[in-house]
Amino acid sequence: MSHPATPPRHPRRFRGPHGARRARRTFGLLLPTLLLAACTSSPATPRPDAAPASTAPQPTGPLCAALPTGTDPGNPSFLAGQPVDQALRWIPTLTTFEAALRTNGVLTDLPAGDGVTVLAPSDDAFAATFSEDNWDDLMTHHTDQLRTLLKAHLITGSHPIADLTTAGTATTLDGVTVTVTRTGPTARLGDRADTVCADYQATNARIHIINAVLGPLPVTADGTGHRAH
Repeated sequence: MSHPATPPRHPRRFRGPHGARRARRTFGLLLPTLLLAACTSSPATPRPDAAPASTAPQPTGPLCAALPTGTDPGNPSFLAGQPVDQALRWIPTLTTFEAALRTNGVLTDLPAGDGVTVLAPSDDAFAATFSEDNWDDLMTHHTDQLRTLLKAHLITGSHPIADLTTAGTATTLDGVTVTVTRTGPTARLGDRADTVCADYQATNARIHIINAVLGPLPVTADGTGHRAH
């Protein structure tokens, strides 16, 4: 004996006033879950202190490989967002030059808003030029001469090394015009110095590390006691 086929079961629906109350109660329980899901699925808000992607050029020269790179403290991308006086503090081979600039305050002579190009002698360059006593004397007792010496390493405006070599000359803050020529991967400044890591970028500034001290020697130099490295 055959039996009538059992009709398919349909999804349960809420009917009548009791069903409507159950529907509202269920929706009320689901609402916080839905809101939480909506919040967690929205795009994350960028952290206010997150650093933007940097477009800073990579410095070039034989010394660059020995200086901070990648994510190391003082890397080129980090320095690109720093004012020039702070950026100089992060470059480990410029401690002598940075201390002289900071002590003398010569950066305040720059016209506001024009930017600056820094021809920064390395620590080895200073060690090969001045004895310790000579340098200490210059720092403490001959601040005007030190100021003139430091101005010989500053150029108004932020200039990549390629622009300086294209121009062929550059006038430093002490009023002296220096020839700038390309010599393979480096640039030659006058007949004295070469860039060893050029094109660090800082806020409204360029820093080119050089391997010799420019400008006139201070009158206190006696030519003895050099501690060349």
